[in-house]
Amino acid sequence: MGTRPVGNADVAALIEQASADLVATGAAIETAGLCRGSSGNMSLRVGDDLLVMTPSGSLLGDLDPGALSVVAFDGRHLAGEAPSKELPLHLEMYRKNPSHRAVIHVHSPFAIAASCLEPWSEFSALPPLTPYFVMRAGQTPLVPYAHPGSNELAGHLRQISRPFSSALLQNHGQITSNATLESALDSAIEVEEAARATLLTAGKRARTLTPDEACELAERNGTMWTP
Repeated sequence: MGTRPVGNADVAALIEQASADLVATGAAIETAGLCRGSSGNMSLRVGDDLLVMTPSGSLLGDLDPGALSVVAFDGRHLAGEAPSKELPLHLEMYRKNPSHRAVIHVHSPFAIAASCLEPWSEFSALPPLTPYFVMRAGQTPLVPYAHPGSNELAGHLRQISRPFSSALLQNHGQITSNATLESALDSAIEVEEAARATLLTAGKRARTLTPDEACELAERNGTMWTP
């Protein structure tokens, strides 16, 4: 495919900065214990028409900025190595949340475990056990299983009508989007902590935030919670 730079000097500079940001975030994801081996992928939107994305099979904690994939928003591979097979899933998250610039998908252990359980409710697989989950992630629906990387999986995500920026993928992991990589990572960490708390309290009479408390927190912090 193409080689960098893509387009004019300004676009090339934006791609270079996005690549550096993805490398730093990949290291932070590994430090946070959210991925193992070559699992997981990230992307960052550049302008309206481009994504910089981790390549297929890459180690998030040891990314080569020169090998990151540059992809058009219509899915065309423009430069770098081949993008992750989860590109359709990322594109669907951006379409669902047009103002967001970053998507992170990881196979974090507690999120995987929680994704194998029946969801807490129709609109959120995880209950509002802590204010921080609502503040940083918001309602997190369960996306029905389909083969990883398939258009069917992206279609399942698209069919969820309620708004969300974090989701569990059934028997698979989690995905988050946000305005920046830093905030998307904060959301992913909070989803993992919420999944851990959910598993620790499973089968017990756990107290959750009330609907009014959760909705007030979501409104104040710009996340989403269905009354």
